[in-house]
Parts: sequence; structure tokens; C-alpha cells
Amino acid sequence: MCGICGFYDSIDDGDSLLSSMLDLLAHRGPDEARRFRHGNFYLGHRRLSIIDLNTGSQPIFNETRSIAVIFNGEIYNFADLRKELIRKNHVFYTKTDTEILVHLYEDEGISFLSRLNGIFAFALLDLKENKLILARDHFGVKPLHYYFDGKRFIFASEQKAILLHPAVPRKINFCALHQQINLRYHQSNETLFEGIYRLPPAHYLVFNGSDIELKKYWCLSPHINIHLLEEEAVDGIHFYIRQAVSRQLISDVPLGVYLSGGMDSSTIVQKMYELGVSDIHTFTLGFNEPTDEFTDAEIVARHFQTQHHTLTLELEPLTKFPAVIWHAEEPKINLLQGYHLSEFVRQYITVALGGLGGDELFGGYDIHRYIYPLRKLHKTIPKWMQRLGRWKSDFLFKLQQYPGWIKLDEYRRGIQMLLATGQIERTYLILRNAWDYDEAYFDTIYHPSVSFRLKSEIKRIREEFAPLFNLAENFDPLDQVFFVEFHSKMVNDYLLTEDRMSMAHGVEERVPFLDIDLVNFAFSIPVHLKMKGNQTKYLFRKAMEGHLPEPILRKKKWGFTVNPYLQFQKDLKNVAEKILTPSFVDQQGIFNYAFIQKILHARPSPRLRWHYNFLWILVGIAIWQEMFIRTDRFKEKEFNLETYFHL
Repeated sequence: MCGICGFYDSIDDGDSLLSSMLDLLAHRGPDEARRFRHGNFYLGHRRLSIIDLNTGSQPIFNETRSIAVIFNGEIYNFADLRKELIRKNHVFYTKTDTEILVHLYEDEGISFLSRLNGIFAFALLDLKENKLILARDHFGVKPLHYYFDGKRFIFASEQKAILLHPAVPRKINFCALHQQINLRYHQSNETLFEGIYRLPPAHYLVFNGSDIELKKYWCLSPHINIHLLEEEAVDGIHFYIRQAVSRQLISDVPLGVYLSGGMDSSTIVQKMYELGVSDIHTFTLGFNEPTDEFTDAEIVARHFQTQHHTLTLELEPLTKFPAVIWHAEEPKINLLQGYHLSEFVRQYITVALGGLGGDELFGGYDIHRYIYPLRKLHKTIPKWMQRLGRWKSDFLFKLQQYPGWIKLDEYRRGIQMLLATGQIERTYLILRNAWDYDEAYFDTIYHPSVSFRLKSEIKRIREEFAPLFNLAENFDPLDQVFFVEFHSKMVNDYLLTEDRMSMAHGVEERVPFLDIDLVNFAFSIPVHLKMKGNQTKYLFRKAMEGHLPEPILRKKKWGFTVNPYLQFQKDLKNVAEKILTPSFVDQQGIFNYAFIQKILHARPSPRLRWHYNFLWILVGIAIWQEMFIRTDRFKEKEFNLETYFHL
């Protein structure tokens, strides 16, 4: 993988600015930095060498040097496309997958995007037409951001590079912030920085020197095969996963697997073993917690004879929180594990395969178990019962909220979820802990000076998700959830985390379960095959019988994740008390300190998981705001946690 950046501007010190942007992206491509200028267009590239180590420097040009491209990612079907282009008399001067892009563009224009199978974000400059094209892969595995103020256009793999331009303001986007508090990620294409946007997955953007045009080049359109037999589905799972893993083994450097001990990552190891890959390296992370998966991962490693490596995190992992926020550019609770794991992995390999996507494709999350039993009722509950359920839900919130019994919060949410039966969108968002259906919660969460303004001005969570549910409105409700998860949390939470934390240490992470052919097949499998008897991943478990050790087929899902209750008892409470002081929270003017204080002073309980996650996000927002908005600490890479105490 790599880092790309650039801009269109008549700025006097453009070369110096481009060099500074590249310096800030050095972690994404530690092997090489290259610059290119054409008029007011500036392109920069940081390289992490994976394929064609000797001649793959970028930008890459066509034969006449009228087209230039800088690229981040991998094209898995590039060998077949290259052969096709050679038959058409195109001349290649490298062996890299990147070079096919300029030749495909010569022949087909931007329509070639739909032919690519890979993970990518790139900027292609047409020197004759004086236009710049940005594109992002089908599922949003690789990131790309941009800023346009009507005059200047700036883009980069990471937002911090865009912030270096003196014309870019550094202001909080409260709409994105509200989503972050609700979902622990934000669903819109906006970012936490006002004016900086994410290029959506499966989209391209054309900048012609004066204006931008954003277009979608592909969309996932599931065709569910209701006649598919279980044995046919099992055969298809093996065929498409094997094909995906085979495609993603292309590399001129060592590779391995992030092995959690769960079914998804274990299946990747199994397929690599089946394909005859020798000397497979596997890596497992633990947190000094009861849910550590060292034993399960060791079972898989021994079974497939891998070179297995383990890492146990320190007792106070929040010491690295400023560093991970700098890389992620937003506060998240699931960053630390990936950051430490990629740092550990980089000692041995450069490319790692991960199991992300398997739960979205085959029904592996606990929330699917809550939706599955009631899914038929979501289509049959009459409107008057839905309205009655909403009234009861509102009353229940008031009953629990006003006395301040926060330990009953988890039970109240569970009952609200049941009362939302018949409204799959509301049910799903309650399960995902979104709380702005309960409008009074704004006054609990936010500072009085901003609560009213946010209630009246921001876009609600349900408004972001409604279009996705509408696209899948004819599906089974659980299929709707699979579709929505795939286009929301997976992209804007999990994939963002995977990219930033792996690239923090120059590790390329690949995701075989997001191979386009595998995704299309998985979405053709009907719900009644994917889950049975309310068992998550029923079909996937059936498929892997005899291929994975029996304990792995039976184990409960956990993965590389922290337990917020245990984390609160480690260092979260201590750090929160030092950063979220009454004076700081009042000066910040965003959040309600009384609610923060109530969480800090409550007796620790596993029932307060949501509240501990909320504290984690607030601590992260305070560090993020100080690092990126109030000061230039993001330029200085100030990662000492104590620097952010008593802000």
C-alpha cells in the first residue's frame, strides 16, 4: 500500500507544501517519496513496495506521458488485464499493477473502473484535458479525502495532509461529531473536519480546474437465489473463498495472517494451507483479559503448522491513545489493538490477510441473533401497533432517565428494541446503540449551550440510514441489515480502523472476504440458509466442518477487541478524570459534565458498557480537538499522553 496526495492551486510555495504533505504520510509509504507537477496540478506519492520492487516508482505514465497516475492499493486481476492490453499493442515499462490504469484509461476512458478487482484509491491526471480523476474501490477498503472551496482542490489518503494547506480551515463538523457519539463512527461522507470529505466507495470524482463532479461507477445489487440448495451454497463458499485467497497472495514480499482464532481468519489460514502456501506466519493479540483467544489461535496454528507469533498488551494501553488518534484522525474505541498488532507484525512481514467481512456476509454478529427471531414480524406489525410501541418506548425512556438509574440503561434499550418490532431501521439502530430517537437524551449528553442547536440543526442518525434501508426494502429484514451493515459500519468503522492502524507501521492489510466475486455470491444466499435455529453463521460453520478443528466451529465470537468494563478498571477511569475535568468540559462547551461525573462515580459494572465506551470517545475527542483544531500538535506528532492532561 501507499499514500497519495496532491492539489490544484497557484500557491507560490507549492513544491514545499507537497513535500510537507508527503512527509506527513511517510508511514504509509516508507520506501520512497516522489513528486510531479504539471501547471497548477501537484501530485505526490509515498511508496510501500509490494509488487515490482525495482521499477514501480510513481507517478506511472502511458507511452506518450500524456496520462499520469498515483496509486494506493492492489489490483488482483491486473495480470489478465495486462495480457489483454499487450495484445492491443500497449507497451509496458514496469511490472507493477498500477501501469494497467493509464492504458485502460487510454482505451476506455473512466468506464474501465468497473473492470477492476482489487482495493484501491488513485488519482489520474489527464495532461491533455487538464483534468484530475480520483477513484476509490468498490467497498471502500482504501481511503481518499478531498477539499474544494471553489478555487483550490486538495486531496490525500489522510486528512492531516490536507490540513497542511494554509487555506483549509480547522473547524469541528458537529454533524459528524454527533454521529461519532451515537455510533462510534460517522456514516456520512463528511469528516470531523468541516469542509473535508471522504470520496465514497465505488465513486469517482472529476476535477476540471474549476469545478468537481462526483459519480458512482458501480453498486451492489443483490439477486437472492431462493432456489439455492444448502449443498450448492457450501460448494460455492469453498470455491469463492479459495479463489479470493489465491488472488490476494500476489506479493514480492513476505505475508501472513491476523489470526484471532475465529472462523473467518482461521478459514483464510485453511485456504492458504490448501493452496500449498509454505511458511505461513500467523499473529494473535491479547489484552490480559479472560476473553483472550490465544488458546483457539494456537489450535489453528498447530493444525495448519504455521509460524505462530503472539503479543500481550500492557496493562495501561491508553498511553498510546494520542498516537492512534493521530493516525485514525478520529476518536475510536477499537484502535489500540490494531495499532499494536501491526507494529508487532511489521517485525516479520509486510503484507497481512485479515478476516474482515465474513460476519457481514454470513451473519456472524450477536445483533443478528436479536433480529432473526422477529424478522417476519417486521413485515406484518400494523402501523397503529408501531405508533403504540413508539409511545411506550418514549415513556420507558423518561421512566428510566429522569431518576438517573444508569445501570438500568441496558435493560431499557433491550425493551425499546422489542417495542420497535415492525420498524427494522429503528430496531437496528437501537441495537447499534444510537440514542437520538430519545430526544431528551440531547440534554443529558450535551452542554446546555449546544444541546438546543444540535437538536434543531444536525442531521439525525435515522436520516443517514433511511436511504440504505430503502434500497433493500424488498428484502427479508435480516437481509436488509446485512446490506446496511456492509455499506455503513463495515466501511466507515471497521475498514477505516484496519487501514489506519495497519498503515501506521507500513503493513498492507488485505481482506479476501471482500473479493467482489465472493461478495456477489454471498449476497445471493438467502437468509434461511445463512442462519438456522438462531445460530450465527450456520451455513458457514456447515461449510467448514471437516476443514477446521472442531473447537473453532463451536467457539463464541469475540475477536481482537477490548472489554470496556475491564478497560475502565485498568486506566480509562484514571485518564478520563485527568482529561475530562469540570473546567475543561465547561470551557470546551460541548458535553454535559454532570453526566460524565455520574459515570465516573458509579460503581463499576459490566452493565455500563455503553457508558464506558462513551467516556472513551469523549477522552478521544478532547485529545483530537487539542491535536488537530486548537494547536499544531498534529504537525509535531505530540504523542505523550500526559501532554493532554488538564487541558
